[in-house]
Order: sequence, then C-alpha cells, then structure tokens
Amino acid sequence: MLAVIETHPVQYHAPVYRALQAVYSVPVTAIYGSDFSIAGYRDREFGVSFAWDTDLLAGYDSHFLGRVSEGGPAGYDDVQTRGLGALLRRLRPHAVLLLGYASRFDWIACYESWRSGLPLLFRAETTDHAAMRGALKTWTRQKVLRFMYRRFSRILYIGQNSYRHYRRLGVSEDKLIFAPYCVNTGPFFCGEDARSRLRSPTRAELGLVDSDIAVLFSGKISERKGPDLLLQAAKTLPESVRTQISLCFLGDGQLREALQCESTREPTVRTKFLGFQNQTQLSQFYHAADVVVLPSRWGETWGLVVNEALHHGVPCLVSEAVGCAPDLIEADATGYIFTTNNAQSLASVLQQVSKLIDSSTTRTKCRQKVSGYSVEEAARGIAQAYAQVTQQALPVEPVVTNGWVQ
Repeated sequence: MLAVIETHPVQYHAPVYRALQAVYSVPVTAIYGSDFSIAGYRDREFGVSFAWDTDLLAGYDSHFLGRVSEGGPAGYDDVQTRGLGALLRRLRPHAVLLLGYASRFDWIACYESWRSGLPLLFRAETTDHAAMRGALKTWTRQKVLRFMYRRFSRILYIGQNSYRHYRRLGVSEDKLIFAPYCVNTGPFFCGEDARSRLRSPTRAELGLVDSDIAVLFSGKISERKGPDLLLQAAKTLPESVRTQISLCFLGDGQLREALQCESTREPTVRTKFLGFQNQTQLSQFYHAADVVVLPSRWGETWGLVVNEALHHGVPCLVSEAVGCAPDLIEADATGYIFTTNNAQSLASVLQQVSKLIDSSTTRTKCRQKVSGYSVEEAARGIAQAYAQVTQQALPVEPVVTNGWVQ
C-alpha cells in the first residue's frame, strides 16, 4: 500500500490516486491534515468561500487528522500533523509519497515518514525561478534541499523546470521519474462537439459577436497573477485591435474593483468579470475564449489553467515566470511566451496570436501538446517509482519514459 500525506484533498491530485489504484492496482491511502476543501473554506487570494464540486475521495482510501465539523483546521495555514506518526505505524504502508516542503505540515510529515524507515517518494511543484531570493536565502535553501532530497528513494519531476531543479541540486538521474503535472478532464467537455455546442450560446450570453476576440484570464485576481498587466497591455494596442478585444476575467480577488475602474478610463477596454466558477462550469468559458492569458509575476510554479485551456484547444500567452512555459507553450503552435512584468511584451504577443485564433489546426496542436501531461501519465510515473522501491510487480507494466528528455 502507498500512503500519500497531504494537507487536504486537492482536485488535481485525487484523480491520480484513483488511477493508481484502478489501473495499476496500487492500493492508495491518503492521509489528509484536514477536509476543509470538501467542507468549504475561504481562499485568501480568491476572496470567496467555496468547496470543490467534484468528488475528491472516491476510488481510494483516506484518513483525516482533523475535520472541520469536529473543530479541526478550517484552512491551509491551520493544518496540523497531530496523530500522523501513530497512524503511519498502524497502517504500515509499503512506501510513502510526500508532496511538498512549503509548510510546517510538509516538514513534519517528511520527518515522521523518514522515522518510519519506509521508502519515500517525492512529487511537488519544485522550481528555481518562482521567487526572487537573496544570496544567503538561496544558499540556505539549496543546502537544506540537497540534504532533504538525499532522503528520498525516488523523486518524481513534473516538467522541465522541475527536472533541472533536481539535477542542479545533485539528484542522480536514476532516482528521477517523470510524473507530469496534470488536470482531470472528467469534469470538462473538451472536444470539438462540445465547442460547437457551447461556444456560440456562451459568447452570446457574454455579449460577444463573431468578430470580437475574447481574451480570457482564469485565476485569482491578485498582483501575483498579474491581471492588471493584461489590462495595461490591452490599453497600449492600436485602436483597431483594442476595440475588437474583450477581456474576460474568470475568478475573483482583491484587484477586481481596481481593474473595473481602470478599464473605464481612456483608452477604454471592454471587460467582463465572471466571478469564481467551479470546475464543472469552466468548459463553456474556455470554448467561448479565443486565447487564454496567464501573466503571473511570481510564484507560478506550474500554471494548471494552461493545461485546462490546451485540453479545450485554446492557445495561451504566458509570462516567463509560468513554470509550464517550456513544456506546453510552442511558439506559432500553442501560444507565446512573453517577458515577465512587461506590458509591452504582452501587447506584442496579443497581436501575434491572431494567426492562431479560431483555427482547427491550432486546436489540434494544443490538445496534442497537453496529451502527455495527463492523469494517466502521472499515475504511470508514480506506479513505476512504487514498483522500483517496493520490488513489487504491477499488473500493468508502466512504459519506461524520461518524459520530455528524449
């Protein structure tokens, strides 16, 4: 049995655990610090309270160290590890999968797992570019991570930046296995039939005509994500282009009111604020869009909205700060990469992307590009790592792959 230790059920992770158990017969038991993502919680960057509307617990076993209904942690910052060591001793898994080092919960989970003497696997959003650090902090971080990574039997990298991070910090090639970052397409309607069915009525509901270019931002409307940079860039466009564009902000956050005010100042830009939408509501907006923009300034270790957009056949414009850029963005095919925090660079690619809009060839290329970053491929990588460290044969032999390293 594989024990997974995580702060809370995550909509992008749970489908991988289901696939591990269903496809590779790897029994999975997730140990969660809290159930707040199921019970409902307030996200600080979104600025709204919500619970995910997809089943995050089916298809594998789970235990909770705390529950909101019993007075347990009601948010990420409050999650605790009380009882974790005893639970590991009782479950007696064959290996443990850990998913980060960003919080106190992660570090204690790592320590308790290491104390158990079990083989440790690691899969996390790791990169060297997501935050600016001073020399001392960089040196300290590198020393700590080098020490930490030596304790893992296998490390699962999620993409190119992740792979380079581990190699730079001394992780040997034979310990690295590709388990890509991915989204579950189950709640979505991604194909051409869905596009034909959803695009026109959704655009009509948004007040868009055929000649309008719908530019979609999906995420937290915060300084970190850079939606204000998108508005700045749109304002610099020639009038003939700017008047065709409608910026659609899907999400919520502290910058929403300021963006609404700024969009009405000359030169004006048409904007639509769609609010927070849960997973099952997203497909209609992706199909209505002509391009998705992720202009993050920092902290974007991957950028799963890019996966979502490409699955729907929508090209993307992303800043250099977006972790998935080298994996998923191919110029003149699936979108463009622009200079971080540079409105002029973003404006330039906004004009270039017109050649990719409303093209069946582009949609095919987008879907092909993201096809290798799937739930099935992520489960395959974890199953391969599990088989190696436990020396257990799997009913379905994983295809040995180095992912992007050909």
